[in-house]
Amino acid sequence: MGTLPDTEDRPMVYRLIGDTALVLHLAFLAYVALGGFLAWYRPAAFWPHLACALYGLGITVIGWTCPLTTVENWARVNAGQAGLPPGGFIDHYLTGVVYPAEHLVAIQVAVGAVIALSWLGLALRLSRHRSARKDSGRIG
Repeated sequence: MGTLPDTEDRPMVYRLIGDTALVLHLAFLAYVALGGFLAWYRPAAFWPHLACALYGLGITVIGWTCPLTTVENWARVNAGQAGLPPGGFIDHYLTGVVYPAEHLVAIQVAVGAVIALSWLGLALRLSRHRSARKDSGRIG
């Protein structure tokens, strides 16, 4: 109990880990791009979204390493598969596949604009909510 599967089953376990990292990558990217809209209904969700968006910005602009890329590379190599290229997850799965490589900067700007729009919408909703509460508290 508690041991790794037999040697011939190990590649399958590593492939499963790699595939799980891939799914988590996609979920993280979707959350970074669209998670700000969740805060429209749950304003406290803004803070985790801010942290994830800043981390995503650090990965994109500064070149921080994504831990999910590290896990996926480790798992794929141990499964006998090729790891991700030096450009990482986005270069391998999205750039040139979902959108043409020459549009990478435009995609990054568009994602940034969607995030900014979601945060602006949150600010407007909160402002209207505060105004409505002030107005309802006035007498006559």
